[in-house]
Amino acid sequence: MAASEFDIHTHTIASGHASTATITDMAKAAVSRNLKLLGISDHGPATLGGGRPSYFRNLSYAPRKRLGVEMLYGAEVNILDENGSLDLEDPILAHLDYVIASIHKPVKKPGTKEENTRTYLNAMKNPYVTIIGHCDDVKYPVDYLAIVRAAMEQQILLEINNSSLSPDGYRGDTRFNDLMILNLCRHFHYPILLSSDSHGTKHVGDFTYAQELLKKADFPKSLVLNNSASEFQAFLQKRKDDETD
Repeated sequence: MAASEFDIHTHTIASGHASTATITDMAKAAVSRNLKLLGISDHGPATLGGGRPSYFRNLSYAPRKRLGVEMLYGAEVNILDENGSLDLEDPILAHLDYVIASIHKPVKKPGTKEENTRTYLNAMKNPYVTIIGHCDDVKYPVDYLAIVRAAMEQQILLEINNSSLSPDGYRGDTRFNDLMILNLCRHFHYPILLSSDSHGTKHVGDFTYAQELLKKADFPKSLVLNNSASEFQAFLQKRKDDETD
């Protein structure tokens, strides 16, 4: 398995739970794991203790390089309802490098397969959503074919979340759901993103369980964006260019 060059689903003390790490602490962890690129994606305000809108506004002034590591600044926003409403407004999202949209149980309760699928599909219509986070949660059954097709149409990435696959993960046994995502993306030749979802420094750049699943799925290395930071940045730039057209 090729060495991963970046991790962009990480959380600092600004996410309000299970992390006391600063952005600089996270950058130090990225250096120790030989990452070229680090993304900070703290939780939106609907998460208990999550970042306030002012925090995300100020990220545009944050340094673009820390300790030699290139930095991106995004957010993991909460999907609030079936309409796909998000907990940060579009003018804030527009100035972030990327946006992960996720469902979290304390914010939105699980629905039927049809309701959960509709929730994701509506969130994906937001032009600033770049990534759908951990849509493998067994409590939120979805139509993965519909999700992957919408991701391809909207040029949105689906992540394989290492935290979900951890034996002590709280989203249930997500392996079958993640294999569904991998098999569909392989079929359509559409890239995926590996994410640590590290809350603090401990798991920055750790994709151990996700990479084990990639091997099981015989997933092509060429479709794993983490193998090339430059390819991922090109993807983000194309998205930005499309937004302004």
